[in-house]
Amino acid sequence: MSRKYEVKSDQTLTVIKQLLNQGITKIAAIIRHSERLYSTQARMEPFMNLTPEGLQYAVEMGQNLPAGPLPRMYSSYIGRCIETAYLIDKGFSRQHGIQLPHNQPKEQLAPFYIKDNQKALALLKEQGTYTYIRNWFDSRLDDTVMENPATTAAALTRFMTEQVNGLADNEIAICVSHDWNIFPLKEFALGLPHEEAGDIGYLDGVVFFENKNRMFITSYQADPRPVVAAS
Repeated sequence: MSRKYEVKSDQTLTVIKQLLNQGITKIAAIIRHSERLYSTQARMEPFMNLTPEGLQYAVEMGQNLPAGPLPRMYSSYIGRCIETAYLIDKGFSRQHGIQLPHNQPKEQLAPFYIKDNQKALALLKEQGTYTYIRNWFDSRLDDTVMENPATTAAALTRFMTEQVNGLADNEIAICVSHDWNIFPLKEFALGLPHEEAGDIGYLDGVVFFENKNRMFITSYQADPRPVVAAS
């Protein structure tokens, strides 16, 4: 079973390449995994891997990354994100003949904001995805079910800022995550409500970067905005 979302790797790569062309090299992108399989059983959700097409999309994204700066790969600990990071790595290595450090799974790239999976899944089924997300962002969900949305966005912003600050001069960070990790960043850091921005496609995301000692966030849908320090 599959659901159709657009593949947005070209848009993500364009943002990265435009920043590099401006001489900006301290860059960290948080992107959704590649095209995945789906199940009708909610309990199978964490175990659904990439489709055959999704495998190829991830390899191609790695092949289309510039030879430098070198990508450092991070991912959610969910299998489809680990697969995506691995295949981006292999595509890059195949294209450029450069061996990269191993991917590092990170808690902040996983669905850490879900506090009660059973309640969350029941409410999601009842309300539908986009109503549920709006209720979350408007703090209409019980905080025993979902972490406060502003707190979630702040934690993700802090994590991505740390990745930028930790880069060597010849590195960029590619952080493979989930669409629900990216929705809060678009809403709270970029001012892009999901009702206007639409679905987050496969390999779609947002990009953090440092320019003249200031931190910014951007995407193919929005001009760069200064990052508000996350406490």
